[in-house]
Amino acid sequence: MSFTPFNAPIQRKPPPGRAKASDEDIVIRNIEDAFHDAPAALIARLKGLGSEDPVLASDLSSYVFSLRKTLTSNALPQQSIAQGLAIPQSKKRKLEDGGAVNGSSDTQGWANQSRTADHIVGDVSFSIPQRKKLKLEWLSGAQGGARALGADGGVEFGCGWGDVDQILCLPVPEKTKRQHNFIIIPSSLTTEPIVWTVFEPSTKELDAGANEEPASTANLLDKELKSFSKKVVFPDEDEFASAIVQSHRKEEKAFHVKAHRGAKDGYLFFLSPGILWGFKKPLLFLPFSAITSISYTSVLQRTFNLNIQATADAESAEDEIEFSMLDQLDFAGIDAYIKRHGLNDASLASVRRAKKYGVNDAKVKKETNGAPTTAAEIEGIEQDDDEQETELQKAERELQDAEDEEEEDYVNEDGDDDGSEDSGSGEEGYDEDGNSGEGFEEEGEFAGEEGGYEDEG
Repeated sequence: MSFTPFNAPIQRKPPPGRAKASDEDIVIRNIEDAFHDAPAALIARLKGLGSEDPVLASDLSSYVFSLRKTLTSNALPQQSIAQGLAIPQSKKRKLEDGGAVNGSSDTQGWANQSRTADHIVGDVSFSIPQRKKLKLEWLSGAQGGARALGADGGVEFGCGWGDVDQILCLPVPEKTKRQHNFIIIPSSLTTEPIVWTVFEPSTKELDAGANEEPASTANLLDKELKSFSKKVVFPDEDEFASAIVQSHRKEEKAFHVKAHRGAKDGYLFFLSPGILWGFKKPLLFLPFSAITSISYTSVLQRTFNLNIQATADAESAEDEIEFSMLDQLDFAGIDAYIKRHGLNDASLASVRRAKKYGVNDAKVKKETNGAPTTAAEIEGIEQDDDEQETELQKAERELQDAEDEEEEDYVNEDGDDDGSEDSGSGEEGYDEDGNSGEGFEEEGEFAGEEGGYEDEG
């Protein structure tokens, strides 16, 4: 039995002898618009229903439209995943009449359609949170942000500048035509990232007056982010560059590493503020503050696996994320990146969470190429002219005092202590060279096999 809402237009079957092609086309379009986020199989069945009973199909489409409008007009909160650490949410969030969506509840800000956009680009290819072409707009100012508009002019999703944690610009791997993905990483874990693509113009297009991309878009975004002490992050060869030569651009460095996460294949990017895996849903960005430790498993002649222990926040349980089938040729670069930022040391995890450092940290006082250079900087503790003792130094001093007290227990009754005896358990577990007996075996094994790499035929 069909249900017709009071506000739905009544559809009547066309009289015999009249052409039905135009009416059927309208019904099909209504179905596609109302069920745009439904599985393809369901849409196909609904289209079949539209041919058999167009009145029922129109009623269903109208009812779905009315439900969507009711939900968005009431501004119900839309919850999503914690940036790839959980199951993806529903694919579509719609905004009408200024209702908020995808992270911001401020209807006077970027979501307010009565505000005129300062920058507009049509037919932009988005891949997350929706895979479709939309109009991209953004509004300047502290209450501004980026938003995507559908064909009907309604805001589909967006993010305020103040809600941005990072904006990344990364080359899309293995594409003949050069293109880059801009990725907005929201600061809220309940908001999905936003990903859109820009294409590098050809020489002919540049001569015709086209903007030089992605530099033009990045410069405009930097102006909006400047008041928040942030800027667009690009890959940096000083952080990581792949040792594998690109077959289609042998003269250019690649910044990605092919990897699998479960059954999905994707690319890892090792960046100054963290590690990104993309570009399929759910996209995953792991800032340094979320990483507890990183280790290697299944180290073979050609490949190895990367295991990352991570938490979404201080209260969340740890997750183990495994990326498999990384090429051995990239091991040295990845290992250098991990050690440079101390990501292989779980003891520094609380330090990283206490102070998020990187390109887009407004509290960073020194222009460095990544990690802080001293223990005090890692701790995020400012030292005055009197060189106040940091918590880390205090802990080291107390540990040394405790060891000194233990040594005193070993002094003989005559009070002689020629230092010829061991101080006890303080030296236990170390070899003659003073190195720990529990060294990282996999790294040595991997380094020993590095010269045995053979290209696959």
